[in-house]
Amino acid sequence: MKILVSGAGIAGLAGALELARRGHDVSVVEYADRLRLTGTPIDIRGDALDAVDRMGLLGAVLRHRVHMSERTQFVDSDGQSIAPLPLAEINDSADDVELLRGDLVRVLADALPATVTVRFGDSVETLTEDGDVRFASGRTGRYDLVVGADGQHSGVRELVFGPEGEHLRHLGVYFALAALPGEAPVEEPNSIHNVPGRMAGVFRYGGGAVAVFQFRSAPLDHDHRDPDAQKKLLIDAFAGQRSWRIPELLDAALADPAFYLTSASQIRMPSWHRGRVVLVGDAGYCPAFLSGRGTSLALTGARFLAEELEPGDLDAGFARYEARQRPYVVAAQERVHGGRERMLPETWEAIEARNEALRAAAERNAR
Repeated sequence: MKILVSGAGIAGLAGALELARRGHDVSVVEYADRLRLTGTPIDIRGDALDAVDRMGLLGAVLRHRVHMSERTQFVDSDGQSIAPLPLAEINDSADDVELLRGDLVRVLADALPATVTVRFGDSVETLTEDGDVRFASGRTGRYDLVVGADGQHSGVRELVFGPEGEHLRHLGVYFALAALPGEAPVEEPNSIHNVPGRMAGVFRYGGGAVAVFQFRSAPLDHDHRDPDAQKKLLIDAFAGQRSWRIPELLDAALADPAFYLTSASQIRMPSWHRGRVVLVGDAGYCPAFLSGRGTSLALTGARFLAEELEPGDLDAGFARYEARQRPYVVAAQERVHGGRERMLPETWEAIEARNEALRAAAERNAR
């Protein structure tokens, strides 16, 4: 089949790899002018490790393994350790792998067969359910299958399945990230500090450090392409908070031209296909960063779709893909509630109760 994949992130690259290896004519189109290699470390968990192994990439993934979460602790207002991050409550198993997002993107991109074409700086502008595409560049094409792997704000999804608001479920949390140039050496622990409904932290990985923020909020009206407006949202959310290193970290956010802010939101859809168009990864079933399973869903989704496709009966293949992937999506999306309460207790009393539970868990694990 002649297949177009929209998006050169983890879901798109994994999908292109799996489909091309099965003999399909695959091309990838990406809005950005290059691969996006930035972002905090990501996790590959549970059956997603089997998907990576079947791609023949597990060895390469393991060579890039990092241990950021294992070196992360909650701290008080003086920076003193309260307890480590409870990995036993977060991971699926001891075999879960953490690595830099950019390293996984490179591993997938390097594994693409030479037959796959990746076109940067272009995007799908119009699209029909029958696979007729007009690109922003003016090019046109007709495809047997169009795979929307273009993330939570998927353009393919909006063109075929309707506006984002019809599928998005806001979880009441925002996440922000800013560079911390000149921060202490990477061997120092990573730190997380809470005030009611908010979290500020310092994470060290990849030879550098970042300031990380989370805060509870109802949906905020803003342009996700306007960093200055996003910075103001962060500053307003932490107004009056002087505990620990919060003022210093906010200054770093204001100074960072690559500052990033996003909502913790899920994409929930009754079906991920329509006509010759199908969604993979965050475009179809974003679980939100609070789940820690977006990357795993992208990898299993790409694998299952490629395995189940039948050129003569797309609908049957789509149905099998959805039947296999849906249980993983439901489980991942339901895990966000525990993550939110752990990372963002709403009151000082709730923070102290969480801290006591963390201390008790650490003592049990030390025995």
